[in-house]
Amino acid sequence: MARIIAVSNQKGGVGKTTTSVNIAASLAAAEKRVLLVDLDPQANAGSGLGISADSNQSTMYNVLVDEEPIKTAILHTELKCLNLAVANQDLIGAEIELVTAIGREVRLKEALAQVSDLYDYIIIDCPPALGILTVNALTAAHSVLIPMQCEYYAMEGLSQLLKTIGLIKRKLNPTLDREGILLTMYDRRNNLCHQVEQDIRTHFQGEVFKTIIPRNVRLSEAPSHGKPVILYDINSTGAVAYMEVARELMRRQASRQFENTEIPLIKITKAHLTGASL
Repeated sequence: MARIIAVSNQKGGVGKTTTSVNIAASLAAAEKRVLLVDLDPQANAGSGLGISADSNQSTMYNVLVDEEPIKTAILHTELKCLNLAVANQDLIGAEIELVTAIGREVRLKEALAQVSDLYDYIIIDCPPALGILTVNALTAAHSVLIPMQCEYYAMEGLSQLLKTIGLIKRKLNPTLDREGILLTMYDRRNNLCHQVEQDIRTHFQGEVFKTIIPRNVRLSEAPSHGKPVILYDINSTGAVAYMEVARELMRRQASRQFENTEIPLIKITKAHLTGASL
């Protein structure tokens, strides 16, 4: 069964979609079967992979509101092991239409149960809000990965998210765990970044990823080319960082399964791509 990870933070601009796309791509490059679920009405996860839903394509709106099979919303990507469940702006309406729906909090959980045996990881890119879409993601997930920009306003927003996670854990998903906090947009020249990192690591001992995502031009450029950074510039510091985060996730999964597994370095070969050349 797939390990389902929700990437969530109600604060916008913290690198949430960048994290979702690039962790999913890095896991796929490690030959893990990955489904990336775009649950953000902005559909940036799709554009970051060079994919957009046409007018006849079922999307996550149809899956959640009309209860269509999630397979109808899944498209292949440039990476053989990575699929995408697409979204579009219709998802904005789902927040309203699901308010009176029966079992509204478990729509995504029920949908993912149809395909969870086909993947090793399911990554959910949540919207930057704590509405019904995020509640669905947290109810369906085994764990929450929290991207966090190294600034004090981000620390203030973290407390609200942790309260929501606690509420979901008590009421809807008792097994929900915190996968960890991932520090993003890190500028080593900035003393404030160092201070925030120190405070977060002290307060959340053992929950912060060892790897830090730096500010990186190539990482910022990659979405405009419709590629994850490992396909845009695998040697960039941003690509190296996200590949190491993926290795941390795989180590944790191996530890949970009591396996003494050596986690390989991640690299891209032609065998990882669908009809594309390096």
